[in-house]
Amino acid sequence: MTKIIGLTGGIGSGKSTVASYFASKGIPVYIADEAAKKIMNRKSVVLEVSSIFSENVLDNKNKLDRKKIASIVFNNPQKLKKLNEIIHPKVKTHFTNWLKRHSKHPFIIKEVAILFETGGDKDCDAVILVTAPEEIRIQRTILRDNSNELSVKERIKNQLSDEIKKKSSNFIVNNIKLEATLKEIDNIIEVLKNS
Repeated sequence: MTKIIGLTGGIGSGKSTVASYFASKGIPVYIADEAAKKIMNRKSVVLEVSSIFSENVLDNKNKLDRKKIASIVFNNPQKLKKLNEIIHPKVKTHFTNWLKRHSKHPFIIKEVAILFETGGDKDCDAVILVTAPEEIRIQRTILRDNSNELSVKERIKNQLSDEIKKKSSNFIVNNIKLEATLKEIDNIIEVLKNS
């Protein structure tokens, strides 16, 4: 049976870089956030999601305005819960179908930003946590998203701390220097191939 290897890490940790490297090695990688984006573009989902908000959450193309939704649910746990109740089961089904198509592989990578927060780690055979010092994560995110230090710190504060995630992770990758990180990933691939 194909093993599910969870890949996670806080904002700016570099988990996307790590995911791309796994993919470059011919290992199937499922990016949960990309799947969720596609699912949120479905007409039926657009209607379902917009019905839980009193505000208009559609953009000028009648698609869901993800930034606006994010800003609303950021401080509203009830709305976030309702949104997750719509999206998460659909992503789960999407992943199950994707997994069937990649069942010939000994293991796949499932990249989920909020793996522990959603309890998704329980569905994984092992978990890889990508970490980096907070200052590096802040700098990377500012460069990537063109945001400011305060908003990045807010987002970090809203995620589970690495210290908590480390306790439930099988592999911890300290992503500071890319070359060292890729070597670590090569070692993990060897371990996973032989386990």
